[in-house]
Amino acid sequence: MLNTHTQIIERLGATDQLYLTENSPELALERGDLRLQLVTLSKNRQERVYFLHEAIAILESARIEFEEMPMRDYIQLSLQLGKAYMMYFELTQEHKFAIITQQILKPLAHLQDANVYFFLAYASSVKNEVALTKHWLKKYAKTEYVDVQLLIEHSGFAGLRQESWFKDLVKAQLH
Repeated sequence: MLNTHTQIIERLGATDQLYLTENSPELALERGDLRLQLVTLSKNRQERVYFLHEAIAILESARIEFEEMPMRDYIQLSLQLGKAYMMYFELTQEHKFAIITQQILKPLAHLQDANVYFFLAYASSVKNEVALTKHWLKKYAKTEYVDVQLLIEHSGFAGLRQESWFKDLVKAQLH
C-alpha cells in the first residue's frame, strides 16, 4: 500500500496509461486496489462513491474481459470486487451490496479459500443471516489462514460476539 495521496495518484496515472497498451488481470487488480486505497483515505463521501464506482467497473470488466487467466487472478479479482461492494455497504448500509458480494463469491466457496469464506461470513452477518454467518465462519476457522484478531475486532461481527458458538469458535482458534 502506498503511503500518500500523491503517491497513489501518481501510480494511478501510470497504471491507467499502462491499461491503454498492456492490460492484464494483474494490472486490473492494481488499478482497482489503488482506487480502494483512495476510498479509505478520502473524507468526502462523493469522492469515495466515485472511486468505488471506478474500482467496481475495472474489476467487473477484468473478470469477464480476459478469456484465459490463472484461477488465482480470477479469485483475487473476485475478492477485491467483493471487498469493494462491502466497502459500498459500509458507506451506505444498503444490504444489496452484501447480496452482490454473496453472488460474486459463493461460486468460489468450493475452492476453500479463507478470504472467500471470510467475506461470505461478513456479507451474511450484515444481512442478519446468523446460520449462514456461522456456516461460513466455521469454514473460515478450518483454514490455515484464519485471523483470530480480525474475527474479534471486525465490526461486521459485533452483534455475534456474545453468542456462545462465536465465543467457542474464537476460543478454539486461540488454543
